[in-house]
Amino acid sequence: MKEALENLREKADHEIEAATTREEFLDIKTRYLGRKGLLTELLRGLKDVSSEEKPLLGKLSNDIKKSLLEKIEAFLAHIEAGARDKALHEERIDVTLPGRGVRYGKVHPVTLVESEICEIFRTLGFSVVEGPEVELTYYNFEALNIPENHPARDIHDTFYVTDTVVLRTHTSPVQIRTMEQQSPPVRILSPGKVYRPDSDISHTPMFHQVEGLLVDRGITFGDLKGVLTFFLREIFGSGTRLRFRPSFFPFTEPSAEVDIQCVMCKGTGCRVCGNTGWIEILGSGMVDPEVFKNVHYDTEDISGFAFGLGVERIAMLKYGISDIRLFFENDLRFLEQF
Repeated sequence: MKEALENLREKADHEIEAATTREEFLDIKTRYLGRKGLLTELLRGLKDVSSEEKPLLGKLSNDIKKSLLEKIEAFLAHIEAGARDKALHEERIDVTLPGRGVRYGKVHPVTLVESEICEIFRTLGFSVVEGPEVELTYYNFEALNIPENHPARDIHDTFYVTDTVVLRTHTSPVQIRTMEQQSPPVRILSPGKVYRPDSDISHTPMFHQVEGLLVDRGITFGDLKGVLTFFLREIFGSGTRLRFRPSFFPFTEPSAEVDIQCVMCKGTGCRVCGNTGWIEILGSGMVDPEVFKNVHYDTEDISGFAFGLGVERIAMLKYGISDIRLFFENDLRFLEQF
């Protein structure tokens, strides 16, 4: 028995010295010292030795088990320490290297243009107000003199939440809500997101509008022309030529589309302006008396004008952008130019 134990120790020591990986050491530990290991199997023969030899052989087996376990644990600790050192070496930071540059964000071009528009009108005394994007059909349509059978209320032109709730198709409802709560004079600008089911290179289902309203005693179409002429020359340059064309909107009468000379070809004609030399830029008009009646304004005492424009359209012309979808694709190569 003693000779067998010494042979087991010698064989195990030899295997421990030859092992190099964690898996090999764990295998040796299980094979020699496990519950069904070689040492355990050998010690089952102690029942056949004399009572005088049992204590000596028991002590020898414990010494062998302790010696083998200490050697295996020491090698495992060495391997783990080496792995940690390797990981630390791989993760170390070379403080002599130049630092990584910080990429700062840019203001989105739509936000830039919207802020510029608001700032121009603030110089004219307009206040900026906001309203809900999910709107009642009353404020989005009826109060603006858009009857139930109007094409603008068709499901192909409006996102309906319920029969009486929509995603607003313009920011004009803000004007109604403001006039309900405020007596003339009113001089407001209402920027914000609007929604229409349309998507191509010049339209997106969600886009930004800015609409303005000025109501007071003695307001004329001349005031409308003066304000919009000032605004367009501020945003496109003092030499900008513009023209007013008769048009129709349910909530204004008379109404006018405003065109500017094409910023691409300077009026000579190109693909952008359809070879006309002019680009439609916004809609405007004198507020229809029916709209004033819906907010209980005295149509004999006051008058006013309203206008609306698409922020993306202004930005496309201002920066020479050909596809409106670029504003919403989050391509850093595009956004970093502004």
